[in-house]
Amino acid sequence: MNTEKFEIVAKTFQGLEDVLAEEIKQLGGENVKMGRRMVSFTGDKTLLYKANLACRTALRILKPIYKFEASDPDEVYEKMKAFPWETLLTPETTFSIDSVTYSDSFKHSKFVTYRAKDAIADYFMEKSGKRPSVRLNGAEVVLNLHISHMSCTLSLDSSGESLHKRGYRVGQTEAPINEVLAAGMILKTGWHGEKDLIDPMCGSGTILIEAALIATNTYPGIFRKNFAFERWKDFDEELFETLYNDDSHEREFTHRIYGSDISPRAIDIATQNIKSAGVAKYIDLKIMPIQRYETAPSPEGILITNPPYGERISSSDLLGLYESIGNRLKHVFKGYDAWIISYHKECFDRIGLKPSVKIDLMNGALECEYRKYEIFDGRYKEFKGEGRNLDKQRYDSPRRHHDSHESSPYNRRKSFGNRRDERPERKDWNERRDRNEQGERPAFRPGFKPKGRPFEHRDRFNAEGEKPKRLHGDEAFQKFVTFKQPSIKPNDEANKPQEPETDKQD
Repeated sequence: MNTEKFEIVAKTFQGLEDVLAEEIKQLGGENVKMGRRMVSFTGDKTLLYKANLACRTALRILKPIYKFEASDPDEVYEKMKAFPWETLLTPETTFSIDSVTYSDSFKHSKFVTYRAKDAIADYFMEKSGKRPSVRLNGAEVVLNLHISHMSCTLSLDSSGESLHKRGYRVGQTEAPINEVLAAGMILKTGWHGEKDLIDPMCGSGTILIEAALIATNTYPGIFRKNFAFERWKDFDEELFETLYNDDSHEREFTHRIYGSDISPRAIDIATQNIKSAGVAKYIDLKIMPIQRYETAPSPEGILITNPPYGERISSSDLLGLYESIGNRLKHVFKGYDAWIISYHKECFDRIGLKPSVKIDLMNGALECEYRKYEIFDGRYKEFKGEGRNLDKQRYDSPRRHHDSHESSPYNRRKSFGNRRDERPERKDWNERRDRNEQGERPAFRPGFKPKGRPFEHRDRFNAEGEKPKRLHGDEAFQKFVTFKQPSIKPNDEANKPQEPETDKQD
């Protein structure tokens, strides 16, 4: 077995660098260093394969092969042409190249890509009179050229398609959360399955599925059909199959995961995705808006959710929705830790609770905040009198503290007993999905069709200066809550290409 060690770079979203760094340390990575939207480390071929299979917060895994200095695209052409390309390609090989530039001298990354491609083509034309073909999708060799100022790094992309494309999604609602972001949000909380988890606005079920994979320590990469490194000249098929079929790291999950949504269509899609991921036996689903929660599904647990921001999913009363979230947290989810990601400060203000943690995260192009609310029963004075206190923290991304490599509070793993049944061979993965006897859609989902008047924005005090009567329960629900059918993509659009990923490193 080849144990030669080399540099590896894992790319991620801004704000998740610390989580990814900890994942890589757990896998055995050495010399782990965080940068902006990336983590570099040292490892061998085994770690390269395992990082693609196991890393939940990595968008792609790169292997740097050539570093040089260049001041303009023409110099990039000359330096690229000087590389011994026969070590990677033949005239019959297909390749693709993606360029990322952060430099005043390289303002157009596409032009840099064209010059790099021309250098490879001219190299082979001068050697043999033939040139390899460029293929945008499914190329045998995928290259990544990163330019920062005048420093250029050429890497082999070992992942191919972005690793957020797990392979379990068979349908999606409007604006589904990215799988890498969902996993990072869960890991930021420190949860690894020690208690029940609930997402009361679950959409297509991404947070629920990623939570189940974390709780059972199932590698997210086992659902993918292929990785780019499988087409490399030195691909070790026996090593990869051994890693793929090894389930010794997996564990039992003895708690429950709960999901609900106002939309029946969203619950149908979530049911399909959950069954596709083979985790249906851990998850309970039902159709219910968060305003209808009267009791929590368990005495204690953790709540993680991604409510509408009003950017791509509209709401007839967005601020009213966030008021309802705060109301339900205070009256229903006492004893829970609630984690909510959102974009507008005005929305957070309407929750009406003081956050103990604020974390900056990027959701696509949106600069969001991820906040933790500790929901306690009674007054804060009594809560503090018991010797407890709100754990006030603000996590800064590595753009402010590049050298901070200390273990984060999410690094609290717990074993849940014996591993699961032996995983079948890779080619028979569908059999594994079907082994879950509880994979059918839950029968308890209520099929209610609530009626109500449109929500009216009311002033805090009436014209006489008196505080209006406060309503609770069904009385408040009937008076104030209205439902609007969300816009959901039909199944025939579910496989449309997703938005361009924002996983560029700096």
